[in-house]
Amino acid sequence: MTGDKKDIIRQKMLEHQNEARIVRKIVLIISIILIFVFALIGGGGYLYIQSALKPVDPDSKVKKKVEIPIGSSVSGIGERLEKNGIIKDAKVFKYYVKFKNESGFMAGIYELSPSMDIQEIVDRLKTGKVLAEASFKITIPEGKQLKEIAAIMAKATNQDETQVFNQLNDKEFIKELMNKYPDLLTSDILNPQIKYPLEGYLFPATYPFYKPNPTVEEMVIAMLNKSQHVLADYIERGKKEKNLTVHQLLTMASLIEEEATEQADRKRIASVFYNRIEKGMMLQTDPTVLYAQGKHKERVVYKDLEVDSPYNTYKHTGLPPGPIANAGRVSLEAAVDPEESDFYYFLATSDGKVVFTKTLEEHNKEKAKHITNKK
Repeated sequence: MTGDKKDIIRQKMLEHQNEARIVRKIVLIISIILIFVFALIGGGGYLYIQSALKPVDPDSKVKKKVEIPIGSSVSGIGERLEKNGIIKDAKVFKYYVKFKNESGFMAGIYELSPSMDIQEIVDRLKTGKVLAEASFKITIPEGKQLKEIAAIMAKATNQDETQVFNQLNDKEFIKELMNKYPDLLTSDILNPQIKYPLEGYLFPATYPFYKPNPTVEEMVIAMLNKSQHVLADYIERGKKEKNLTVHQLLTMASLIEEEATEQADRKRIASVFYNRIEKGMMLQTDPTVLYAQGKHKERVVYKDLEVDSPYNTYKHTGLPPGPIANAGRVSLEAAVDPEESDFYYFLATSDGKVVFTKTLEEHNKEKAKHITNKK
């Protein structure tokens, strides 16, 4: 190779090296610029969010009436608050509520101020501290079944009881509710063996309404909002401790609710049910037989036990297809945190006490003492 060719090759190599250095320098400069821009954007976004969480005007003396309609979504509530100048940004409100896992906002007319921060507003909406007095209230007691709840709703609003009950079981209505409450109303309620899809899902409580004659949908949404709020903790614990779905949790809680007397230890009743399930024994609980028949009576006779129904726990092992009534907090607590025991039987005495036993022989002796010989 001649000296001229070597010089040419060396020249080209130097040119390539210079080009590579220039490219690396350009890439480095662009990277630094991008990092700087992203830092500015990120920092600005952080500062904006921090600002949006603070009061719109800490020194404001203004108080505004803000109506939160029944069934409002978190997005809808945020938009109303922003429109009324109570918060700075509806989206920040929405994501704050989700991040904090807040729920159970109550409908009504509230007196709110731009001087309140987001957590103050959230707390006010959860406690239901409203400005306007309720037009009327509906009280749904513990242990009520869907037919009884329909009667309460109909009487309170001067509606036809049959029409109310029919709407509570309307397929399209149920599907609309399932879309609104996907984590609460799962596909389990569509099991063809279930008598009434919403049975057990309308939480027992007193519900205030701020306009006369709310619709069936408005009343049901208020009840499902309450259920979703109350059940949040129980659902998580039930899944973790007992591997229960929300449907199974409500079903178990309803059995405890229906079996318990005022003096009964519900956690011990729950232990009996779980012990029997673990052993593969039938639950043999009388309220399921009565529910299958659509009856209410003091005592179940042997003929009742023959009813042909998936709810008959004298014929089928495990839990029935669904809840048989609505359950209160005490029964829900018992369902997720039963007592540890080795009892497999219990019976209620005429004076309201519940006697627990470990064997069938002991159970039959107590039955003869408290029930058979009392007839």
